[in-house]
Amino acid sequence: MQNPLEYEYNSRMNRLQLAMQAKGMTGFLITQNVDLYYFTGSMQTGYLFVPAEGNPTYYVRRSVQRALEESVIHTVPLGSFRKFGELLESDFPQVFEKSSPNLVIAMEYDVAPAQLVNKITSLLPQVTWIDGSTLIREIRMIKSPYEILAIKDAARVINLALENAIGYISEGMPEYELIARIEFDLRMNGHIGMMRMRAYNQEIVTGVVGAGEAVSTPTYFDGPAGGIGLTSASPQGAGRRRFRRDEPIFVDIGCCINGYVIDQTRTLVMGSVPQDMAEAYEVAARILKNTERKLHPGAICEDLYMAAWQEAEAAGLSEFYMGYGEDQVSFLGHGIGLEIDELPVLARGFKTPLMVGMVIAIEPKFTFPGRGVVGIENTYAITEEGYEKLTNSREGIITI
Repeated sequence: MQNPLEYEYNSRMNRLQLAMQAKGMTGFLITQNVDLYYFTGSMQTGYLFVPAEGNPTYYVRRSVQRALEESVIHTVPLGSFRKFGELLESDFPQVFEKSSPNLVIAMEYDVAPAQLVNKITSLLPQVTWIDGSTLIREIRMIKSPYEILAIKDAARVINLALENAIGYISEGMPEYELIARIEFDLRMNGHIGMMRMRAYNQEIVTGVVGAGEAVSTPTYFDGPAGGIGLTSASPQGAGRRRFRRDEPIFVDIGCCINGYVIDQTRTLVMGSVPQDMAEAYEVAARILKNTERKLHPGAICEDLYMAAWQEAEAAGLSEFYMGYGEDQVSFLGHGIGLEIDELPVLARGFKTPLMVGMVIAIEPKFTFPGRGVVGIENTYAITEEGYEKLTNSREGIITI
């Protein structure tokens, strides 16, 4: 009888190969760490070659020993990179015996450096190389029960860290002390210490934690709240500003367990939130609840985004919705899994229908320049009946 983990990885590979056949691909050369982990169970430096039919091979440069211990895929040493093309031709004669017009191999062009692409394509000049990144991302967009359980575990840990933070925070405490406490609790409960993004030049810290003018300061990170950070070398997240009474404290944090990420935002306060910002929070909470009602297979991502935008506009808050001015971001939610910026995206132009197995973080927020950010974010799995909320922390403005 096949064990559950073996079944999981076989299912992933079968879906990839069926999609390749439908697209007319002869093979797929996977190079990115997260994609390698998704299909092999290992993240050692190397290349996974997947034929449209037949068994794949994981060619590893370093560490071969670790890869042999971890990988569920046939794994061999890479050897000399200069001979990698010859090695592929020798190992996969059923692929490379085909004539050039039919020899179509994909790579993840969205993440592969141009230098690497040039080196690999020069080794196999008879191949027609194409971009397969969308295909990979669409396969990973549908989560298995195994993956959803991992995300639920991350949700459990993030709730523990939030509750401890609520009991720890005090007036005059610097932002970086609060995020340090949160990170301590996350790490003590299994957080791997990092979260991953796929987008070029996008990085993410454990969370954006802050208040007032600091947290409402925009930055390069593609989100509605930036944070000043400790230095321009990492211009996001918590900085040295100290928490005060009667201002919203924005706590947008993630946690990564066994590679899988949860994303959650809560709004805290010592005292009371100014009335206009409290009303904006209620609009954000209403947008989230109204979006929840529409979460079901077949709902169109763009429609969910537009309905939320129109609700913010009807409340007279479109100026502050999901950022401010030219730094507003144009999405309501995003897929999440091994990376924090997965498909689908709830945004204009994304006409993808929701499907069972998608996991989406939905985050209506309002940014008031010089004053702070309020909002809420939950992560959901799409089910046959509608949705399951994976985040489980208490909601509403949390008074300390």
